[in-house]
Amino acid sequence: MDGSYKEDIKPFDVSQDPLRLPVPLDDPPSPVMVKRNRSELANTYEWKCQLSEPGFIAAPVSCFSHAPLADCWENITVGMKVEVENTDCDDFTESFPDSFWVATVLRISGYKALLRYEGFGQNCSKDFWVSLCSNSVHPVGWCATRGKPLIPPKTIEDKYKDWKEFLVKRLTGARTLPSNFYNKVTDSLVSRFRCGLNLEVVDKNRISQVKVATVRKIVGKRLHVCYYNAEPDDNGFWCHEDSPLIHPVGWASRVGQTIDAPEEYLQRCEEGTWGENDATDEYFHVPQPSSCPLGVSFQEGMKLEAIDPLNLSAICVATVMKVLRENYVMIRIDSYDEDASGSDWFCYHASSPCIFPAGFCDVNSIPLTPPKGHEPREFDWTTYLEKSNLTTAPLILFNREIPAHGFVVGMRLEAADLMDPRLVCVGTVSRVVGRLLKIHFDGWEEEYDQWLDCESPDMYPVGWCDLVGHKLEGPRTPSTKALAAAGKTPKGVKKKPRRRHKKGKGSPSGVGPHKKNPGNSSTAARTEITRAAGMSANSKTNGSSSEHMLREPAQATKLAASDSSADGLPKEGSNGLPGPGREPEMGQEPAGPDQSLPVSSEPSNGQQPPIPRERTATSYINSTGASGKVIPRLVDATGSVGEPGELIPAEWNVFDVAQFLRVNDCAAYCDSFSRRKIDGKALLTLTKDQIIDLTGMKVGPSLKIYDLIQQLKIKINPAQERMKASFKKL
Repeated sequence: MDGSYKEDIKPFDVSQDPLRLPVPLDDPPSPVMVKRNRSELANTYEWKCQLSEPGFIAAPVSCFSHAPLADCWENITVGMKVEVENTDCDDFTESFPDSFWVATVLRISGYKALLRYEGFGQNCSKDFWVSLCSNSVHPVGWCATRGKPLIPPKTIEDKYKDWKEFLVKRLTGARTLPSNFYNKVTDSLVSRFRCGLNLEVVDKNRISQVKVATVRKIVGKRLHVCYYNAEPDDNGFWCHEDSPLIHPVGWASRVGQTIDAPEEYLQRCEEGTWGENDATDEYFHVPQPSSCPLGVSFQEGMKLEAIDPLNLSAICVATVMKVLRENYVMIRIDSYDEDASGSDWFCYHASSPCIFPAGFCDVNSIPLTPPKGHEPREFDWTTYLEKSNLTTAPLILFNREIPAHGFVVGMRLEAADLMDPRLVCVGTVSRVVGRLLKIHFDGWEEEYDQWLDCESPDMYPVGWCDLVGHKLEGPRTPSTKALAAAGKTPKGVKKKPRRRHKKGKGSPSGVGPHKKNPGNSSTAARTEITRAAGMSANSKTNGSSSEHMLREPAQATKLAASDSSADGLPKEGSNGLPGPGREPEMGQEPAGPDQSLPVSSEPSNGQQPPIPRERTATSYINSTGASGKVIPRLVDATGSVGEPGELIPAEWNVFDVAQFLRVNDCAAYCDSFSRRKIDGKALLTLTKDQIIDLTGMKVGPSLKIYDLIQQLKIKINPAQERMKASFKKL
C-alpha cells in the first residue's frame, strides 16, 4: 500500500445507540467555531503543560450545569474513536490540513482529550492533547462523506500492509462522536441575551443598590455590561448570564430595591411598558420560592453567617438589615464599621447558598469572621447572643439540599476572579463543604481564595476558555516573579479582596479552624447552637447560584503601591506579565504585638532604596530615609503614638502620606494620593467628597480613609478634637 488510504469502508449496521459507529449518512457541515481576537487572547494560558502531570484531575464537564454540552458529556468516554488531523506527515500545514487519521481517546480532562493515532499500540511518542470541541476533531466517517483521505502517520506507515483491514477490525463495534456533535456544540454556546439589551445590575460602586446597564459584549455566555451614565473610562464589569447579580427590567421597583436609573426608565417601570431592548423576566432564572411554613420568614435584626461579598475568602457574622419583597433580604457584614447610609448592605435571595445559619462555620471547621471588636479565637455565638439580647435566623429558613455535584478536593478548573471579574483564571478545588466549594487560584496565596456554590456560573471546565475564545490567566510562576523583579509593570493583575480592616477578621483562610475558649459558654449552650446550625456537609441545602459583589478592573498604575518591598524593589512574587501577579499588601495581617504599634518610616536594614526613573507611590513609600517620622497604624484602633511630640502629620510629605495609607491597608490608593501631591497638611483637610474622588468613587475605601484621618486628628490633639465634635452637636 502506498500509505494513502481513501475511506471507502461500507457503512456498518446502524445501531439504535447514536454513538455506535455508522458512517454519518447525513452529516451537516462543521459549524464555524468561535472567531478569537488575537490581541485579546495574547498570552492566554495553555493547559498542555499540566494535563500530563501525575495526579492531574480536571473537574468533569458534567459538574458544570451551565457549561456547554454538560447535559450530554457523560456519553463522551475514554476509548472512543475519532478522525483527526494527521500532523505526522510530510508538508503538514495547520491552516489547510489535507490528511487525517483515526485516533483513540485515552484520557479526558474537561473539554481536553489525550489522543493516540491508531496503529501506535503502546507507543506514546505521538500522543497529543486536543479539545474535543475543536473543528479539527470529527466523528468516524466524516472523511468519507467529504472525500478526504485517511493517511496513516509517517512514523508507522510501513507497519501494516493492509491499512483498510486494520481499520475495519479496530472500528467494528467502537464508539464515536454523534454525527450532530458540532451542531450541539454551537447550539450550547448561544446566549439567551444579545448585545444592546438593558437590564438591572448590582452597582459595583455602591453594592447596596442596582443600576441600569446595557449588554455590550458576550463571550461564552459571559456578559460585559456597561452602566448607565458611567464615566468614559469606566470598564463596566463581567458576569455570567446566570449570575444572581443581574435582574430583569423593573425588578428593583418590584421587590423594593434601590436603583440608579434615568427618570424615563423609572417612569416606564411604573407603567410596566417595555421596549424591544429591555431584558424581561424570560431571560432570567427565577429563584426557588420559599418552602417555609406560613408566617416563618427572615426578620430585621436576625443574625446569621454569610460570605463577605467584598472578600470571598471569608464567611462572616452578618445581620438582616431589611426584608424586601419576593424573598430578597439586605444583609450587612458585621465585621466592618457600620455605615449609616446603608451603602455596605448587600442583597441576597432567601434561597441563596451563600448565607448560612449561626454555627455553620463552627460545625464545619471553617474560620468565622466575628463582628467588629470581637477576637476571632474568642468569639462564641451563644455568649454573643446572650450579651447582646439578639436572635438568630431560624434553621428552617435555610434550604439545605446538597446536589450530587461530583466535585472533590484537588480537581482543576477555570474560574472567574470575582474581585476582578474580567479575569478567568486557573484554579483548584481546595475544600468541599456540602455544596460549598473553596476555589484556590493556582500560585496565589490563600487570602485570594473564593468560596463558591457548587452550581456557581463563575466556574468552568478545563478548556472552556479555549472553546469560547476567552483569555485564560495562568498560575503565577517563578518566571513571572523574575520579570516583576526586573521592574516590568503588570498589564493585568489579580485584585486583593476588599478589606476595610483586619482587626476582628477571622484567622487567615486555610490556616485551619479557630479554637474557642471552652470557658466562654456551657456545653449545653454550645450544643444548642451546633444543633441549630445543622448545616454540616452531611445536611441538605438548596438555593440559587452564589451571589458575589464584583468591582472594577484595576489599572496597573493603581497597583504599583503594593508591588514593592522594604528596599524599594518589586516584591518577590509580583508579576511583570499580563495576567495575575500581585503579592499581598504588607502590614495587613497583624503578625505580633509590634504590628499594632506605630510604624517608623526608617528602613530597618539601614539601606537607602535605589532612585527609580519615575517617582510613583511605590518609591514614595520606601524613600523616607532616616527622617524618623512616626507613621501610626490606626486601622485596628490599637496604635500608640508614644510621646505626644512624635506624631506631627502636618509635617508629612507626599512620601509619608503614602506610607500612612500603606500601613493602614489602603495601599491601592497610594498612587492616586501621590499624583495629586497630597501631603500631611492637605491630608488633614480632605473632605469626604474629595476622598471619594481620589479613590475613584469607591465608597467603602473612602469612608475608611476619612475615618483614619479623623482618628489621626484625635491622636494629634484629643482635647481639641473632642471640643470640635461637641460644637457640631450644638
